[in-house]
Amino acid sequence: MAKPAKPRKTPRLPDALDIEDAPALLGYLRRTGRIAAAEQPRIAVLQGGVSNRTVRVERESGEAWVLKQALAKLRVPVDWFSSPDRIYREALGLEWLARLAPPGSIAPLLFEDREYRLLAMRAVPQPHENWKTMLLDGRVRADHVLQFATLLATIHRESHGRGDLAAVFGDRGFFESLRLEPYYGYSARQAPAAAAFLDSLIRETLDLRIALVHGDYSPKNILVHEGRLVLLDHEVIHFGDPAFDLGFSLTHFLGKAHHLPALRREFTSAAREYWRVYWEALGESARRAWATDLEPRAVRHTLACLLARVVGRSPLEYLDAAERIRQRNAVLRIIPHPPDRITNLIAIFEENICLSSSV
Repeated sequence: MAKPAKPRKTPRLPDALDIEDAPALLGYLRRTGRIAAAEQPRIAVLQGGVSNRTVRVERESGEAWVLKQALAKLRVPVDWFSSPDRIYREALGLEWLARLAPPGSIAPLLFEDREYRLLAMRAVPQPHENWKTMLLDGRVRADHVLQFATLLATIHRESHGRGDLAAVFGDRGFFESLRLEPYYGYSARQAPAAAAFLDSLIRETLDLRIALVHGDYSPKNILVHEGRLVLLDHEVIHFGDPAFDLGFSLTHFLGKAHHLPALRREFTSAAREYWRVYWEALGESARRAWATDLEPRAVRHTLACLLARVVGRSPLEYLDAAERIRQRNAVLRIIPHPPDRITNLIAIFEENICLSSSV
């Protein structure tokens, strides 16, 4: 007589862990041997992120870590979901960018935990400031703009045409769920006059695999320590169209030029200098390969992002209702006949904003 089959054991799932719960995080760090059993680190929740829980852990030795844990539902007013598995992509980004980017511009990865979907990186030393906050305070510094442009150009140049990186970062699912759909797809539904333009840009973007694209290249993801810029938040990094990074980042200079009219000249000048330095730092080989169409694509992505940041799922919080309407109308006037040059786009956008302000 055959023996009855043994019941299958159900795999034990890890207990839920919310790293913003300080006692729970302390228990986790001790239990996993990350810190000593008697150690009492200082734990502080960091504010400002919409897609992750982020916590600073300062150890008794003085060493400081930042822990991140991806959220399934982002902290925005509209429903916006993305798999927490994107934390694995961020860990990959930290590893590879440390090899590609200028020294000191990427925080070192310390460890990742796939069960709890979290990672730890070395904290940027204090004192430091968030670059977005500095810019909104009116502190527009040429050396910061130069570093911002050089950092992006270095990532694009060093990754250009590399098959190994195309294989590692070939999956663009997180970029689609966190950028293309909430920025371009959602905006197309909110502003039907731009739908054909945005739908075409989505298709074009998905067809291109040129270089490593950060996907969240903005001042809010830059900390400034002793005059040096450090880049954060790499969860949508992928191999694709570098023009997206340019459009996404140029939008922040132009959005602030719109919001702060007393500093408009400083921000539009910074946008022009950003593009000039980027293009020079890109290097001759990449310039030859991209010369014909990178800039027109960057113009289109800038227009799309300017629109998305006022009608998409993640609007710029510093723009008021009137400014959002003004920016929306300005972009919709430019989209039917976009210029080919970034410097021309900056001038046309400024003219349209001034025109709308005077009406």
